[in-house]
Order: sequence, then C-alpha cells, then structure tokens
Amino acid sequence: MATLCPVAPLHREANASRLQITSVKTLAESSDLTSIPSHYAFTTSASGDQAVHSDHDDSIPVIDFSLLSSSNPDQRRKVVSDLAKACQDWGFFMVINHGVPESQMKAMVDMLTGFFDLTEEEKKEFEWKNVLDPIRFGTSFNASVEKVFFWRDYLKVRVHPKFHCPTKPEGFSEVLAEYSGAVRKLARELLKGISESLGLEPDYIGQAMNMDSSLQILTANLYPPCPQPELAMGMPPHSDHGLLTILMQNGIGGLQVHHGGKWVMIDPVPNAFLVNTGDHLEIMSNGKYKSVLHRAVVNNNSTRMSIVVSNGPSPDTVVTPAEQLVDGENNRAVYTGMKYKDFLELQQSSVLDGKSGLDRVKI
Repeated sequence: MATLCPVAPLHREANASRLQITSVKTLAESSDLTSIPSHYAFTTSASGDQAVHSDHDDSIPVIDFSLLSSSNPDQRRKVVSDLAKACQDWGFFMVINHGVPESQMKAMVDMLTGFFDLTEEEKKEFEWKNVLDPIRFGTSFNASVEKVFFWRDYLKVRVHPKFHCPTKPEGFSEVLAEYSGAVRKLARELLKGISESLGLEPDYIGQAMNMDSSLQILTANLYPPCPQPELAMGMPPHSDHGLLTILMQNGIGGLQVHHGGKWVMIDPVPNAFLVNTGDHLEIMSNGKYKSVLHRAVVNNNSTRMSIVVSNGPSPDTVVTPAEQLVDGENNRAVYTGMKYKDFLELQQSSVLDGKSGLDRVKI
C-alpha cells in the first residue's frame, strides 16, 4: 500500500509568512491562490494508489436498522448475521431506515456550515490549547507536530457524558444536543446487534464499556476546494479510536476505504449513515472485527463537509478483549488493556499514522 511523503519544500522561505497557521478555508478563498503552499504538498511513495469504485459483487454492505427492532425473530437474526459479515468483511457499512429525521440531519449540516462561516477572529475563540479540550477548532490534524499539513479545517466537540458546545452561531446548542442524542441512541442499538453477532449477550458491550457514560465526540471536517488536489490530502490513511464511528456528508464524496488490497471510493447515499468499526471494537473483539484504514481526498471545485460522531467507552474504562472471546492457548488475548482516555490522548498528541495507536496495545 502506498504511503504519503511530503514534497520537498523548495519554496519554504518564500512561504514563511503563510506558516503562521491559518484556516484552510481562508487560504482557499484567497483571490490569488493558484497553487498550494509547499507545506500542504504530499506525494505518494508507490504506484497503484488510485481509488476504484466497488463492484457489484463486493459492494459496501447495507444494514436496514429498522429490522433490529423487528418483532419477527427471523428478521432480527438475519440483520445480526448481516452485521457480523459487514464488520468482518469490510469494517464499514451503510445504515438505512435509521429513524433520524432528514430535517435533523440537514439542520446539523446547516449549523456547522454557519460555524465555519464565522470570521477568523470569532473562530479563534475556540482554538484548542490541549488535545483533551472539550471544544477544539483547528486545521490539519495536529499542526503543532506536523511537517506537512492536511487540507482540512475541523471542529471537535465533546457531547457526552458532559455536553459542550460553541456559543456561536446562535441556536447551535439545541441542534447539536438533539442530533448527538439521536446518533448516540443509534450507536447503542447497533452495538447490541454487534454484541449478539459476537456470540455475547446483547447488553454485553454496553455494560462492559460503561456506555451510559460513553465518550461521544462530534467532529466536523471541512475540505474546501483545492487548486491542486493531486498534491494535497484531506486526511491520511488512519483508523478511528472508539467502538463505532457514525458519519454523514453534505453530498460531496471524498472518502476512500482500504478494502481487498485497494482503495475504494465510497459515494454518499442521501439520508443514510456510514458506520465503521473502531480500534476499541477491534480490541474488545480480540481482533475478530478490525478497524479499517480510510482516508479523505479533496477536489478543486466543491467544498466537502463530513460530520463524524465517534462513540467510545467511558473515558476511564480499561478496554481489554472480552473474556468470552479469549480461549486459552489457541485464542490468546492479543491486546493489553489501556484506559480509553489515555489511548485517546496518545493518538491525538501524535502525527496521524495508519493504525499506530492500536499498535501500542498489541501484545
């Protein structure tokens, strides 16, 4: 698999003033921008890195969420089996008939658009000082340690177990509370089905991971048009922390998933959520369900926004493989325990690099 390397910064001194980090949105809206500054330029170190569309014989799985609450045991059994296959084969799946109103999803997109449209001075109020700050506005991933930046602005907000929200724009708090609560409920029900699919009791994950106090973080990613999308990267190949990530987009594609040895483009589906398994579901399942590398690419004509909700254990939960999934010599635990908040701080403080966070807890 190809890896990303920074292009040699031939004009670093000429662009020194731009290294005073500004938002990508402001940079993209510059009237004289015809090429990207050198500190945003990447190149691939291997060929064959172009993404393809999935074929009909191996397309991303679709889960009908409404069947999880079906009174027909055969229907529920079928969707639990579908979840098992989706988690094992892809680690990504589309969720339809999820019960979150389209109007609620649109309101969240509109409110976050309003946030990114605030002035630079207004957004600076929410710039982060520490990787565990409950509200973090920034650019790239961790610009304090990166040599080359990603073509991305972001807002990260901790919404559970304690709810936080920026004070601007007006009405943000109400929309965010309603949306995050609906997604949290969706995640809990999906985890019940996933728990069953592992041969565990439906409430096993909820209880073992202390999901009543789960750490839920909403991240809004903004990828403005880029004059040289072939050189820039929205987000590099990485896996997600937590148990399940639930994502929606503004209708503009750019997500690519590493599947079957190649990068596969995932086209947005209206009024559907894209769900992927996280590092801590991999740990809890002792590797049966793996987190999957994915990346974000950019384009030169449309602003893409993705709204990602990570649903993790409680911050103080020490995540280890479920005892029922560890069986003596033949199936030993392959991960050691670590508090979720410690794992998160390590990952967020570092350069984003594949599944390096998970590598730290492998035995």
